[in-house]
Amino acid sequence: MKSLIINPGSTSTKIGVFEDENLLFEETLRHTTEEISSYATIVDQKDFRKNIIIALLKEKNFDIKTLDVVVGRGGMLKPIPSGTYAVTDDLLHDLVIGKQGPHASNLGGILAREIGDEIGVPSYIVDPVVVDELQTVARYSGVPELPRTSVFHALNQKAVAKRYAKEIGKAYESLRLIVVHMGGGVSVGAHIDGKVVDVFNALDGDGAFSPERAGAVPSGALIKMCFSGQYTEKEVYGKIVGKGGFNAYLGTNDMRNVTKMANEGDAHAAEVKEAFLYQVAKDIGSMACVLQGKVDQIIVTGGIAYGEDVIANLKEKAGWIAPFTVYPGEDELLALAQGALRVMNGEEKAMVY
Repeated sequence: MKSLIINPGSTSTKIGVFEDENLLFEETLRHTTEEISSYATIVDQKDFRKNIIIALLKEKNFDIKTLDVVVGRGGMLKPIPSGTYAVTDDLLHDLVIGKQGPHASNLGGILAREIGDEIGVPSYIVDPVVVDELQTVARYSGVPELPRTSVFHALNQKAVAKRYAKEIGKAYESLRLIVVHMGGGVSVGAHIDGKVVDVFNALDGDGAFSPERAGAVPSGALIKMCFSGQYTEKEVYGKIVGKGGFNAYLGTNDMRNVTKMANEGDAHAAEVKEAFLYQVAKDIGSMACVLQGKVDQIIVTGGIAYGEDVIANLKEKAGWIAPFTVYPGEDELLALAQGALRVMNGEEKAMVY
């Protein structure tokens, strides 16, 4: 089963070609600021990105007509349950308009549908960031107009949870897991019966700060900042998303730099790193309460999980809750391929948007 996987980012387009779960080749196509800024909207970039994908496949002497399926990264759709979704007209429409906002990932499904239609094969998206399986009580925030929302690393959290289940020979749906994703953003989720019933919003909501995001902040102080007259709405939002976390404290979004600074005697960097891990551990503890203390495994993933000192610190703080399994990095291309493969092989039914 040959699949083309398309994962668009703000300044790059990652593609991979798989045969079943075996990667034949992958490439990260990088786009300059000038190239991207020449388009008024993200959707306007479609033909530009499609043309360079097709050109690369030709350069690799890969016959696009041998593909069985095309899979794109899901975007900012309406809240949906986890699964693999066919790119229907309704789903395509919501990607084009950016149902919950403009984002480069919206292009994934759009490109998959267009390329798939041209060669007569199905197109899918898998576990977009808007996967929402929250239990009702998890939605309460204390302000009715501001319900808690589910925006997190659904693709990677689901992929590593299912990988762990497969490795131990149990059904994912039978396990009680805490999954911790640590990358540019951080999300900690409670998995019960195959659903993420509670999760810290990894974009602009709550939980630990991260390399680029502020996480939960004191709401009263935030309100005063918003009405101080010193900042525009865009500037305040930038402090929460993009310029928050490590960026705000240390001017870097790379944990490797933070660790290097700390190891070279920078006391402030060491304190920021410790505060970050302290907050992540608190999030793990919160989800342990959601699971009523019955936690089969804590799974840690994302780029920051490569740090052995990071894992040792988290184990020291939260290892009493449950054993740890670590899957560093985030193999999104493979996770997308696996999602489509499960549908194509009849292991799962395609979800309807």
